[in-house]
Amino acid sequence: MADTELAAAIKSALAAVEIPGGGDLSGYAGLSDIIVTPGAVAFAIAVAPGMEAAFGPAREQAAAVAQKIAGSRKVMVSLTGGKPPPKAGPTFSHGKPVPPGKTGVPGIRHIIAVGSGKGGVGKSTTAVNIALALQAEGLRVGILDADLYGPSIPKLLGLEGQPAIRDDGIFSPHDAFGLKAMSIGSMLVKDQAVVWRGPMATSALRQLLRETDWGTLDVLVIDLPPGTGDIHISLFQQAEIAGVVIVSTPQDLALIDAKKAIDMLPRFGVPILGLVENMSYFIAPDTGTRYDIFGTGGAERAAADLGIAFLGAIPLVMSIREGSDAGRPPVVTDPAGPEAAAYLDIARRIVSGLSATPK
Repeated sequence: MADTELAAAIKSALAAVEIPGGGDLSGYAGLSDIIVTPGAVAFAIAVAPGMEAAFGPAREQAAAVAQKIAGSRKVMVSLTGGKPPPKAGPTFSHGKPVPPGKTGVPGIRHIIAVGSGKGGVGKSTTAVNIALALQAEGLRVGILDADLYGPSIPKLLGLEGQPAIRDDGIFSPHDAFGLKAMSIGSMLVKDQAVVWRGPMATSALRQLLRETDWGTLDVLVIDLPPGTGDIHISLFQQAEIAGVVIVSTPQDLALIDAKKAIDMLPRFGVPILGLVENMSYFIAPDTGTRYDIFGTGGAERAAADLGIAFLGAIPLVMSIREGSDAGRPPVVTDPAGPEAAAYLDIARRIVSGLSATPK
């Protein structure tokens, strides 16, 4: 069945779902478009402020109806209103309640996020190699791609195929070089855009985080999207985050946005583990001459001015770019090399920061 036909079939089936006040969900004005990807079906139900609890049963029934038609695809249904949800919280697509307020994820000791104020600074490459470096330090590590609109983790880790889904609707994550990895990118066809409004994206993030069988992890690394938007707010409000690593290049333009990302974190009570300077310098392989393409020392000075830790500098090296494009990160392809050593130093500083962070 084509994606458009599947979406139409699901919308038609939603006519069987009654909504408060009379009528059915299929004809309800607050029903969003039904988005279909090779691995998922997603739609949102917008309700008036204070009607979240009343629409809860309709949401659960809608998820069940859609799942019968969606087959092996994961069904993601969000319920959005104009004020905070009731104390019981909204439900996942398979009916488990979301705990109110900030809570941990069962089986995960620490969640750390890697973010940046802007794109193009190598945040995702840094997140992957930090995760692998933490694993090299003997920790059990997973990585979650929260950059739903521009997922890079499948490319960086060479992931192929869609994640398996258990009978109870829980994802089984990919295994990549020993990491447990999840990304919405694994559920998309090549070059497919994720065209979701904020509520649908945040609902998808919640399900990727809490409906994945992570097992027992010492650290889950979350690769955040650039900026300070809906996904960041949702994550910081509902999950216990042990700390955030901010990635920037040395240039002033990148640091302006990095400082904005740093400014966001105290507002949500999220610790800052420190700042990484990526693409710090380039050494020409033929002459050995060093070039400070994006300036020099900017991130280290910014960290000192802001009173946060400077975690280290990563050079601009062709092998990092080549390995990233090939899904072969340098921490695993050349663990004794200088690039891996730089990531390992950063990982050790992160572990020290986690040890110093109050639990």
